[in-house]
Amino acid sequence: MESVIKINQGDTKWDIRHKVWNYIEAKSLASFPRPVHNRIPNFKEAAHACNRLPDLQKFRTSSVIKGALEACAKVSLFEIFTKAAVVKVDPDKPLEWVRLASLQARKTLLVPTPRLKTGLFNRIIPPKGATKEELRVCSTSQGIKEFSVPVGLDDTVHVDLVIVGSVAVSERGYRIGKGEGFADMEYAMMACMGAVCESTVVVTIVHDCQVVDIPEELTESHDLTVDFILTPTRIIKTECTHPKPQDIIWSKLHREILKKIPILKKLRTLKRVAGKDVALKTMSAEEDETKISNKLKWQPNFHPKAELQCEYLSSKDNKCAGFNHKFPNSSVTTICLSNIPAGLRVSELKSLLREQDSAPLHISWQGAKHRAFLLYPDTTGAEHALTTFEKLSINGYTLHAECARSQEPKLPN
Repeated sequence: MESVIKINQGDTKWDIRHKVWNYIEAKSLASFPRPVHNRIPNFKEAAHACNRLPDLQKFRTSSVIKGALEACAKVSLFEIFTKAAVVKVDPDKPLEWVRLASLQARKTLLVPTPRLKTGLFNRIIPPKGATKEELRVCSTSQGIKEFSVPVGLDDTVHVDLVIVGSVAVSERGYRIGKGEGFADMEYAMMACMGAVCESTVVVTIVHDCQVVDIPEELTESHDLTVDFILTPTRIIKTECTHPKPQDIIWSKLHREILKKIPILKKLRTLKRVAGKDVALKTMSAEEDETKISNKLKWQPNFHPKAELQCEYLSSKDNKCAGFNHKFPNSSVTTICLSNIPAGLRVSELKSLLREQDSAPLHISWQGAKHRAFLLYPDTTGAEHALTTFEKLSINGYTLHAECARSQEPKLPN
Protein backbone atom coordinates (compact mmCIF):
# COMPACT_ATOMS: atom_id res chain seq x y z
CA MET A 1 0.00 0.00 0.00
CA GLU A 2 1.48 3.35 -1.05
CA SER A 3 2.16 5.84 1.72
CA VAL A 4 0.40 9.22 1.59
CA ILE A 5 3.55 10.87 2.96
CA LYS A 6 6.41 10.84 0.48
CA ILE A 7 9.91 10.19 1.78
CA ASN A 8 12.68 11.53 -0.44
CA GLN A 9 16.15 10.16 -0.91
CA GLY A 10 18.45 11.75 1.63
CA ASP A 11 15.71 12.50 4.16
CA THR A 12 16.91 12.17 7.75
CA LYS A 13 14.95 10.79 10.68
CA TRP A 14 14.15 14.37 11.69
CA ASP A 15 12.91 15.12 8.18
CA ILE A 16 10.57 12.13 8.38
CA ARG A 17 9.36 13.04 11.85
CA HIS A 18 8.41 16.53 10.76
CA LYS A 19 6.68 15.34 7.59
CA VAL A 20 4.50 13.06 9.71
CA TRP A 21 3.83 15.66 12.42
CA ASN A 22 3.00 18.34 9.86
CA TYR A 23 0.70 16.03 7.89
CA ILE A 24 -1.23 14.95 10.98
CA GLU A 25 -1.75 18.56 12.04
CA ALA A 26 -2.58 19.80 8.53
CA LYS A 27 -5.18 17.06 8.03
CA SER A 28 -6.66 17.53 11.54
CA LEU A 29 -6.02 13.89 12.41
CA ALA A 30 -4.81 14.67 15.93
CA SER A 31 -6.49 14.58 19.31
CA PHE A 32 -5.29 16.11 22.58
CA PRO A 33 -2.50 16.84 23.38
CA ARG A 34 -1.65 19.18 20.52
CA PRO A 35 0.34 20.13 18.62
CA VAL A 36 1.70 16.63 17.99
CA HIS A 37 5.22 17.87 17.27
CA ASN A 38 7.85 16.32 19.51
CA ARG A 39 5.33 13.74 20.72
CA ILE A 40 4.09 10.28 19.83
CA PRO A 41 0.97 11.55 17.99
CA ASN A 42 -2.37 10.90 19.61
CA PHE A 43 -4.52 10.38 16.52
CA LYS A 44 -8.32 10.51 16.50
CA GLU A 45 -8.80 6.82 15.71
CA ALA A 46 -6.31 5.59 18.33
CA ALA A 47 -9.05 3.98 20.44
CA HIS A 48 -10.36 2.04 17.44
CA ALA A 49 -6.88 0.86 16.49
CA CYS A 50 -6.03 -0.21 20.05
CA ASN A 51 -9.34 -1.97 20.60
CA ARG A 52 -8.76 -4.14 17.53
CA LEU A 53 -5.97 -5.96 19.37
CA PRO A 54 -8.17 -7.87 21.85
CA ASP A 55 -11.06 -8.05 19.35
CA LEU A 56 -9.17 -9.88 16.64
CA GLN A 57 -10.81 -13.21 17.45
CA LYS A 58 -13.82 -12.26 15.33
CA PHE A 59 -11.55 -12.13 12.29
CA ARG A 60 -10.58 -15.80 12.59
CA THR A 61 -13.64 -16.93 10.63
CA SER A 62 -14.58 -13.65 8.97
CA SER A 63 -15.33 -13.89 5.27
CA VAL A 64 -14.37 -10.25 4.69
CA ILE A 65 -10.65 -10.91 5.15
CA LYS A 66 -8.86 -10.31 1.90
CA GLY A 67 -5.59 -12.14 1.40
CA ALA A 68 -4.24 -15.17 3.22
CA LEU A 69 -1.21 -13.28 4.53
CA GLU A 70 -3.30 -10.61 6.24
CA ALA A 71 -5.59 -13.28 7.70
CA CYS A 72 -2.57 -15.13 9.04
CA ALA A 73 -1.25 -11.93 10.58
CA LYS A 74 -4.54 -11.28 12.37
CA VAL A 75 -4.77 -14.79 13.73
CA SER A 76 -1.15 -14.72 14.89
CA LEU A 77 -1.48 -11.36 16.61
CA PHE A 78 -4.70 -12.41 18.33
CA GLU A 79 -3.04 -15.55 19.67
CA ILE A 80 -0.01 -13.56 20.81
CA PHE A 81 -2.16 -11.15 22.80
CA THR A 82 -4.32 -13.96 24.22
CA LYS A 83 -1.35 -15.99 25.42
CA ALA A 84 0.68 -13.05 26.72
CA ALA A 85 0.79 -13.01 30.51
CA VAL A 86 3.00 -9.92 30.87
CA VAL A 87 2.55 -6.93 28.56
CA LYS A 88 4.74 -3.83 28.51
CA VAL A 89 3.00 -0.78 27.02
CA ASP A 90 4.53 2.67 26.56
CA PRO A 91 2.89 5.53 28.52
CA ASP A 92 2.01 7.52 25.39
CA LYS A 93 -1.52 8.91 25.17
CA PRO A 94 -2.58 6.99 21.99
CA LEU A 95 -1.77 3.69 23.72
CA GLU A 96 -4.07 4.38 26.65
CA TRP A 97 -6.74 2.10 25.19
CA VAL A 98 -4.44 -0.88 24.81
CA ARG A 99 -3.33 -0.42 28.41
CA LEU A 100 -7.01 -0.58 29.38
CA ALA A 101 -7.53 -3.69 27.23
CA SER A 102 -4.57 -5.38 28.93
CA LEU A 103 -5.96 -4.62 32.39
CA GLN A 104 -9.43 -5.82 31.38
CA ALA A 105 -7.86 -9.07 30.17
CA ARG A 106 -6.26 -9.42 33.63
CA LYS A 107 -2.73 -9.33 32.27
CA THR A 108 0.28 -8.06 34.16
CA LEU A 109 0.78 -4.56 32.78
CA LEU A 110 4.19 -2.90 32.90
CA VAL A 111 4.62 0.75 31.95
CA PRO A 112 8.03 2.44 31.59
CA THR A 113 8.90 5.01 34.23
CA PRO A 114 8.65 8.45 32.57
CA ARG A 115 12.04 9.34 31.10
CA LEU A 116 13.54 6.46 33.15
CA LYS A 117 14.28 8.88 35.98
CA THR A 118 13.43 6.61 38.93
CA GLY A 119 13.55 3.14 37.42
CA LEU A 120 12.93 1.03 34.35
CA PHE A 121 9.20 0.36 34.62
CA ASN A 122 6.28 0.12 37.01
CA ARG A 123 3.66 -2.57 37.40
CA ILE A 124 0.08 -1.33 37.38
CA ILE A 125 -1.93 -2.81 40.26
CA PRO A 126 -5.65 -1.91 40.03
CA PRO A 127 -7.81 -1.81 43.16
CA LYS A 128 -9.24 -5.17 44.15
CA GLY A 129 -12.47 -5.83 42.23
CA ALA A 130 -11.89 -2.74 40.08
CA THR A 131 -14.75 -1.61 37.89
CA LYS A 132 -14.32 -0.78 34.20
CA GLU A 133 -14.15 2.91 35.08
CA GLU A 134 -11.47 2.27 37.72
CA LEU A 135 -9.47 0.26 35.20
CA ARG A 136 -9.81 3.13 32.74
CA VAL A 137 -8.34 5.48 35.32
CA CYS A 138 -5.49 3.02 35.93
CA SER A 139 -4.66 3.12 32.21
CA THR A 140 -4.20 6.91 32.19
CA SER A 141 -1.06 8.84 33.03
CA GLN A 142 -2.54 9.81 36.40
CA GLY A 143 -3.47 6.20 37.12
CA ILE A 144 0.06 5.09 36.31
CA LYS A 145 1.27 7.40 39.08
CA GLU A 146 -1.34 6.31 41.63
CA PHE A 147 -1.75 2.58 41.02
CA SER A 148 1.73 1.26 40.31
CA VAL A 149 4.73 -0.20 42.08
CA PRO A 150 8.32 -0.09 40.76
CA VAL A 151 9.99 -3.11 39.18
CA GLY A 152 13.70 -3.25 40.00
CA LEU A 153 16.65 -4.41 37.92
CA ASP A 154 17.00 -7.47 40.12
CA ASP A 155 13.34 -8.49 39.80
CA THR A 156 12.64 -11.58 37.74
CA VAL A 157 10.21 -10.79 34.96
CA HIS A 158 9.59 -12.06 31.45
CA VAL A 159 7.74 -9.79 29.03
CA ASP A 160 5.73 -11.61 26.37
CA LEU A 161 4.47 -8.61 24.41
CA VAL A 162 5.91 -5.10 23.99
CA ILE A 163 3.71 -2.34 22.57
CA VAL A 164 5.46 0.89 21.63
CA GLY A 165 4.41 4.21 20.20
CA SER A 166 5.95 5.52 16.99
CA VAL A 167 6.10 8.69 14.96
CA ALA A 168 6.73 6.70 11.78
CA VAL A 169 7.12 3.04 10.88
CA SER A 170 7.65 1.12 7.66
CA GLU A 171 5.98 -2.06 6.47
CA ARG A 172 9.41 -3.68 6.83
CA GLY A 173 9.38 -2.97 10.56
CA TYR A 174 11.75 -0.01 10.72
CA ARG A 175 10.58 2.41 13.38
CA ILE A 176 11.22 6.07 14.19
CA GLY A 177 10.28 7.48 17.60
CA LYS A 178 10.14 11.10 18.71
CA GLY A 179 13.92 11.38 18.82
CA GLU A 180 14.83 10.83 22.46
CA GLY A 181 15.70 7.14 22.20
CA PHE A 182 13.82 5.95 25.27
CA ALA A 183 11.99 3.05 23.59
CA ASP A 184 15.28 1.74 22.21
CA MET A 185 16.97 2.17 25.59
CA GLU A 186 14.11 0.51 27.47
CA TYR A 187 14.22 -2.56 25.25
CA ALA A 188 18.01 -2.80 25.53
CA MET A 189 17.77 -2.57 29.32
CA MET A 190 15.08 -5.26 29.37
CA ALA A 191 17.38 -7.44 27.28
CA CYS A 192 20.14 -6.88 29.84
CA MET A 193 17.74 -8.01 32.58
CA GLY A 194 16.70 -11.08 30.61
CA ALA A 195 13.15 -9.73 30.55
CA VAL A 196 12.86 -10.05 26.75
CA CYS A 197 14.14 -12.65 24.33
CA GLU A 198 13.71 -13.75 20.72
CA SER A 199 10.14 -14.89 21.40
CA THR A 200 9.07 -11.45 22.69
CA VAL A 201 6.84 -9.76 20.13
CA VAL A 202 6.99 -6.00 19.50
CA VAL A 203 3.88 -4.20 18.19
CA THR A 204 3.33 -0.56 17.33
CA ILE A 205 -0.05 1.13 16.96
CA VAL A 206 -0.22 4.12 14.59
CA HIS A 207 -2.45 5.97 12.16
CA ASP A 208 -2.35 4.72 8.58
CA CYS A 209 -0.52 7.87 7.44
CA GLN A 210 2.35 7.07 9.82
CA VAL A 211 3.24 3.97 7.79
CA VAL A 212 5.90 5.33 5.44
CA ASP A 213 8.87 4.11 3.43
CA ILE A 214 11.77 4.42 5.88
CA PRO A 215 15.13 3.70 4.21
CA GLU A 216 16.90 0.73 5.76
CA GLU A 217 20.13 2.70 6.10
CA LEU A 218 18.51 4.99 8.70
CA THR A 219 18.06 2.05 11.08
CA GLU A 220 21.07 1.56 13.34
CA SER A 221 22.14 -1.34 15.55
CA HIS A 222 20.56 0.17 18.68
CA ASP A 223 17.20 0.94 17.03
CA LEU A 224 14.16 -1.09 18.00
CA THR A 225 12.21 -2.67 15.14
CA VAL A 226 8.66 -4.02 15.25
CA ASP A 227 7.02 -7.32 14.32
CA PHE A 228 3.46 -6.07 13.84
CA ILE A 229 1.88 -2.73 12.92
CA LEU A 230 -1.70 -2.09 13.95
CA THR A 231 -3.63 0.81 12.35
CA PRO A 232 -7.33 1.67 12.26
CA THR A 233 -7.66 -0.19 8.94
CA ARG A 234 -4.72 -2.59 8.67
CA ILE A 235 -2.69 -5.23 10.48
CA ILE A 236 0.78 -5.63 9.03
CA LYS A 237 3.12 -8.49 9.82
CA THR A 238 6.49 -6.96 9.02
CA GLU A 239 8.68 -10.07 8.73
CA CYS A 240 11.50 -7.78 9.87
CA THR A 241 14.94 -9.41 9.86
CA HIS A 242 16.83 -6.54 11.47
CA PRO A 243 17.94 -7.78 14.93
CA LYS A 244 16.48 -6.08 17.97
CA PRO A 245 18.82 -4.63 20.61
CA GLN A 246 20.26 -7.46 22.69
CA ASP A 247 22.28 -5.30 25.04
CA ILE A 248 23.14 -1.70 25.72
CA ILE A 249 25.87 -0.50 23.38
CA TRP A 250 27.85 1.39 26.01
CA SER A 251 30.34 2.69 23.47
CA LYS A 252 27.55 4.80 21.92
CA LEU A 253 26.60 6.49 25.19
CA HIS A 254 28.07 9.62 26.76
CA ARG A 255 28.74 10.10 30.44
CA GLU A 256 26.12 12.84 30.62
CA ILE A 257 23.33 10.34 30.00
CA LEU A 258 24.18 8.52 33.22
CA LYS A 259 23.28 11.69 35.11
CA LYS A 260 19.93 11.91 33.32
CA ILE A 261 19.09 8.21 33.75
CA PRO A 262 20.29 7.02 37.21
CA ILE A 263 19.09 3.46 36.65
CA LEU A 264 21.43 3.25 33.67
CA LYS A 265 24.34 4.09 35.97
CA LYS A 266 23.29 1.29 38.32
CA LEU A 267 23.01 -1.17 35.44
CA ARG A 268 26.46 -0.17 34.19
CA THR A 269 27.91 -0.86 37.64
CA LEU A 270 26.33 -4.32 37.68
CA LYS A 271 27.74 -5.06 34.22
CA ARG A 272 31.20 -3.86 35.22
CA VAL A 273 31.18 -6.12 38.27
CA ALA A 274 30.20 -8.99 35.97
CA GLY A 275 33.29 -8.28 33.86
CA LYS A 276 31.59 -6.64 30.90
CA ASP A 277 33.16 -3.89 28.82
CA VAL A 278 31.16 -0.78 29.70
CA ALA A 279 33.48 1.89 28.31
CA LEU A 280 31.54 4.97 27.28
CA LYS A 281 31.91 6.99 24.11
CA THR A 282 34.29 9.91 23.95
CA MET A 283 33.85 12.54 21.28
CA SER A 284 36.07 15.25 19.96
CA ALA A 285 34.74 18.80 19.93
CA GLU A 286 34.41 18.63 16.14
CA GLU A 287 32.38 15.40 16.27
CA ASP A 288 30.22 16.84 19.03
CA GLU A 289 29.49 19.96 17.00
CA THR A 290 28.64 17.89 13.93
CA LYS A 291 26.18 15.78 15.89
CA ILE A 292 24.46 18.83 17.34
CA SER A 293 24.34 20.56 13.95
CA ASN A 294 22.64 17.54 12.41
CA LYS A 295 20.09 17.44 15.22
CA LEU A 296 19.35 21.12 14.73
CA LYS A 297 19.20 20.96 10.95
CA TRP A 298 15.46 21.63 11.00
CA GLN A 299 15.84 24.67 13.28
CA PRO A 300 17.64 27.33 11.20
CA ASN A 301 17.33 30.08 13.79
CA PHE A 302 19.26 28.08 16.37
CA HIS A 303 22.99 28.62 16.48
CA PRO A 304 24.58 25.23 15.62
CA LYS A 305 26.46 25.20 18.91
CA ALA A 306 23.36 25.77 21.03
CA GLU A 307 22.02 22.67 22.72
CA LEU A 308 18.53 21.63 21.56
CA GLN A 309 17.16 21.10 25.05
CA CYS A 310 18.87 24.10 26.66
CA GLU A 311 16.65 25.52 29.41
CA TYR A 312 18.54 28.65 30.30
CA LEU A 313 21.65 30.76 29.73
CA SER A 314 24.17 31.78 32.33
CA SER A 315 24.18 35.57 32.68
CA LYS A 316 27.83 35.48 33.70
CA ASP A 317 29.48 33.88 30.71
CA ASN A 318 26.69 33.65 28.10
CA LYS A 319 26.90 29.86 28.13
CA CYS A 320 24.19 27.26 27.97
CA ALA A 321 24.17 25.71 31.44
CA GLY A 322 25.84 22.32 31.42
CA PHE A 323 27.27 22.91 27.95
CA ASN A 324 30.74 23.95 26.89
CA HIS A 325 30.12 26.08 23.81
CA LYS A 326 29.36 29.79 23.90
CA PHE A 327 26.64 31.41 21.95
CA PRO A 328 27.59 33.88 19.22
CA ASN A 329 28.90 37.24 20.40
CA SER A 330 26.24 39.21 18.54
CA SER A 331 23.80 41.34 20.52
CA VAL A 332 20.84 39.38 21.82
CA THR A 333 17.41 40.68 20.84
CA THR A 334 14.54 40.08 23.24
CA ILE A 335 10.88 39.80 22.24
CA CYS A 336 8.13 40.21 24.80
CA LEU A 337 5.23 37.89 23.97
CA SER A 338 1.94 38.60 25.74
CA ASN A 339 -1.71 37.52 25.67
CA ILE A 340 -0.64 33.89 26.04
CA PRO A 341 -3.76 31.78 26.73
CA ALA A 342 -4.10 30.08 30.10
CA GLY A 343 -3.11 26.42 30.04
CA LEU A 344 -0.60 26.75 27.22
CA ARG A 345 2.61 24.92 28.08
CA VAL A 346 6.06 26.22 27.28
CA SER A 347 6.77 22.99 25.38
CA GLU A 348 3.76 23.65 23.12
CA LEU A 349 4.96 27.19 22.41
CA LYS A 350 8.40 25.84 21.57
CA SER A 351 6.86 23.37 19.13
CA LEU A 352 4.86 26.09 17.40
CA LEU A 353 7.95 28.26 17.04
CA ARG A 354 9.97 25.37 15.62
CA GLU A 355 7.26 24.74 13.03
CA GLN A 356 7.55 28.36 11.91
CA ASP A 357 11.37 28.32 11.89
CA SER A 358 11.27 30.93 14.66
CA ALA A 359 12.78 28.99 17.56
CA PRO A 360 14.63 31.26 20.03
CA LEU A 361 17.83 30.61 21.94
CA HIS A 362 15.89 30.72 25.19
CA ILE A 363 12.37 31.25 26.53
CA SER A 364 11.83 32.92 29.90
CA TRP A 365 8.33 31.68 30.76
CA GLN A 366 5.91 33.73 32.86
CA GLY A 367 2.73 31.76 32.31
CA ALA A 368 0.94 33.19 35.36
CA LYS A 369 1.28 36.64 33.79
CA HIS A 370 0.33 35.26 30.34
CA ARG A 371 3.63 36.37 28.85
CA ALA A 372 7.11 35.15 27.95
CA PHE A 373 10.43 36.66 26.93
CA LEU A 374 12.11 35.16 23.87
CA LEU A 375 15.81 35.64 23.23
CA TYR A 376 17.12 35.67 19.66
CA PRO A 377 20.81 35.84 18.69
CA ASP A 378 20.33 38.74 16.27
CA THR A 379 17.78 41.19 14.90
CA THR A 380 17.19 39.10 11.77
CA GLY A 381 15.88 36.16 13.77
CA ALA A 382 13.79 38.46 15.96
CA GLU A 383 12.26 40.25 12.97
CA HIS A 384 11.31 36.92 11.41
CA ALA A 385 9.69 35.90 14.71
CA LEU A 386 7.71 39.15 14.87
CA THR A 387 6.37 38.50 11.38
CA THR A 388 5.42 34.99 12.46
CA PHE A 389 3.48 36.22 15.49
CA GLU A 390 1.42 38.57 13.33
CA LYS A 391 -0.12 35.51 11.69
CA LEU A 392 -0.18 33.20 14.70
CA SER A 393 -3.10 32.58 17.04
CA ILE A 394 -3.50 29.86 19.66
CA ASN A 395 -6.89 28.56 20.78
CA GLY A 396 -8.49 31.71 19.36
CA TYR A 397 -6.05 34.05 21.09
CA THR A 398 -3.96 36.42 19.01
CA LEU A 399 -0.50 36.72 20.53
CA HIS A 400 1.01 40.17 21.01
CA ALA A 401 4.72 40.49 20.29
CA GLU A 402 7.10 43.43 20.48
CA CYS A 403 10.80 44.03 20.89
CA ALA A 404 11.90 44.52 24.48
CA ARG A 405 15.54 45.47 24.18
CA SER A 406 15.49 47.47 27.39
CA GLN A 407 13.64 44.82 29.38
CA GLU A 408 15.64 41.65 29.40
CA PRO A 409 14.34 38.76 31.50
CA LYS A 410 16.10 37.70 34.65
CA LEU A 411 18.22 34.62 34.00
CA PRO A 412 19.46 32.06 36.51
CA ASN A 413 22.93 32.56 37.92
